[in-house]
Amino acid sequence: MRDFKQLKVWEKAHQFTLVIYQITGKFPKNELYGLTSQLRRAATSIPTNIAEGYGRSGQTERSHFLNIALGSTCEAEYLLLLSKDLGYIPKAEYCNCNENLEEIRKMLMSLYNKIKSEI
Repeated sequence: MRDFKQLKVWEKAHQFTLVIYQITGKFPKNELYGLTSQLRRAATSIPTNIAEGYGRSGQTERSHFLNIALGSTCEAEYLLLLSKDLGYIPKAEYCNCNENLEEIRKMLMSLYNKIKSEI
């Protein structure tokens, strides 16, 4: 499969990124170049690296970019927690985002393991 848009994990990661952009749009303006930017970059990195991996020719390269996407899920998880603890995200919204992120992480790990087994 060469079309990353057909991957369910990419679609979920894309939707997650859209939600993060909506949420961070409500953050204080003094966080624009700090937490807002960092959380957006972490979220965006997930579907971006999936797409880049699927644009590569080899399974080794593909797995490398999926591994980067996995790392970005951890970064986004921490930044969401920090945002909640600073009072920028209500607990219910944080829990929903965190659940979606955990599902993305599990799907990515499954895809990563499948590709690694084919190398």
